[in-house]
Amino acid sequence: MRFPKISRSLRQLTTHVLAIALGVVLMVSTLQVLPSQAEPAPTVTVDTSKLIVQRQSPATAAISSTSFVTAAVNRVGTAVVRIDTERTITRRVDPFSEDPFFRRFFGDGFSQQMPPEQQLRGLGSGFIIDKSGLVMTNAHVVDKADKVTVRLKDGRTFEGKVQGIDEVTDLAVVKINAGNDLPVAPLGSSSNVQVGDWAIAVGNPLGFDNTVTLGIVSTLKRSSAQVGISDKRLDFIQTDAAINPGNSGGPLLNGQGEVIGINTAIRPDAMGIGFAIPIDKAKAIAAQLQRDGKVAHPYLGVQMLTLTPDLAKQNNTDPNSPIQIPEINGVFVMRVVPNSPAASAGIRRGDVILQVDGKAITSAEQLQNVVEDSRLGQVLQLKVQRGNQTQQLSVRTAELQNAS
Repeated sequence: MRFPKISRSLRQLTTHVLAIALGVVLMVSTLQVLPSQAEPAPTVTVDTSKLIVQRQSPATAAISSTSFVTAAVNRVGTAVVRIDTERTITRRVDPFSEDPFFRRFFGDGFSQQMPPEQQLRGLGSGFIIDKSGLVMTNAHVVDKADKVTVRLKDGRTFEGKVQGIDEVTDLAVVKINAGNDLPVAPLGSSSNVQVGDWAIAVGNPLGFDNTVTLGIVSTLKRSSAQVGISDKRLDFIQTDAAINPGNSGGPLLNGQGEVIGINTAIRPDAMGIGFAIPIDKAKAIAAQLQRDGKVAHPYLGVQMLTLTPDLAKQNNTDPNSPIQIPEINGVFVMRVVPNSPAASAGIRRGDVILQVDGKAITSAEQLQNVVEDSRLGQVLQLKVQRGNQTQQLSVRTAELQNAS
């Protein structure tokens, strides 16, 4: 009876011994595979010639490097000038001020308080486009000025002579005699400008010389009619770079320091919106001003409005409307200027211009551009809707004599 118990105990003892032995073997194997924590890490040799350098992102580069605005302004800054103007106006003498009865009540000194002549001073900006001393600016900066003074950034001042003015595009060219070693602003191309590009305005706003403001291009081809300047023929670059009185005529730069526009217009009711003349247009006008002193602009002689079916329907449903308008797309003639090409061709108030030389016209801006791009004396074939009928009229363009 004792032998089975001994056999069972031996079997249990043997099982424990085998388990302990197996555990010892596994531990020894692990120690052979894993390196000791006390041992130094193996040395790794790296071939630096084969390393690939990660390219820095534009945002990181802009933060870590010198400001691109600084580089752009340094490239053009010395070519930006301040333009001071003087103009003398003569007041008409009021006959009442010389009347003895009038002077009894207001005194003899009343008429002496109102001088017959008064000097008006103006301030603007410009930039040098040629080493010979040609300066580009806005027409309204130097128009009707008796004296023009151009001040360079280094403090030198020169008398400027206006070589040509074009009121329609608000551009002017001024000449200074300062030798042939003047800094010149690098001119870019406005055709390459895109919405969202950097826009840097340089000039003398409010008399604060050498002021720089930064923004972006908000939109392109903003027509002068949309801006509220009906007497101009321009498609502006719109920007949110701060433009204030005194900036007029100064350059609008891209991120590379090239001139892409000329700061020109400010809406008094706008917050953070300014407008610039595209440099491609300005270069073409400047060349004509240097050569001829003026620019000839063809015109038809109509005041017009872009017509849509919805706009016509609103008019036609108004019981007080004096005229019924065809509910179509085109250009509605609001007024015909007397003795104009349009009047001579038989265009009437209330006509709707549908086509010019076989090309559909759907907006007033489009028609204006077609006329502006035509030649003086060119005959344009107009398809016109008059009431329920269409007519073909021939209009010969003439030169616009006065922008106003």
